[in-house]
Amino acid sequence: QVQLVESGGGLVQAGGSLRLSCAGSGSILSIASMGWYRQAPGKQRELVAHITGGGSTNYADSVKGRFTISRDNAKSTMYLQMNSLRPEDTAVYYCHAYVIRHYWGQGTQVTVSS
Repeated sequence: QVQLVESGGGLVQAGGSLRLSCAGSGSILSIASMGWYRQAPGKQRELVAHITGGGSTNYADSVKGRFTISRDNAKSTMYLQMNSLRPEDTAVYYCHAYVIRHYWGQGTQVTVSS
């Protein structure tokens, strides 16, 4: 069984930075396809960034050049470095992993004030 726990969310002013972490249990995470999603009030959940087990990445157009996804397989942890934050980045951010089936974290709130 895989469990994912996010941390690092909070309140930040526009232009600021936050670093989200997703700690996973289970060694199988080292081969998992993983990603960060977000859901703002009244909106659908959307993919923010994705990273394969081999380290290939892709990003939503809205965050390219500002966010960086990374992973440390030895620690079973994934990160999202978020710079130049904007009010429209405000959302609950979820960690996701796919290996045989989908796994989700409980979410962490990110609020960017203008």
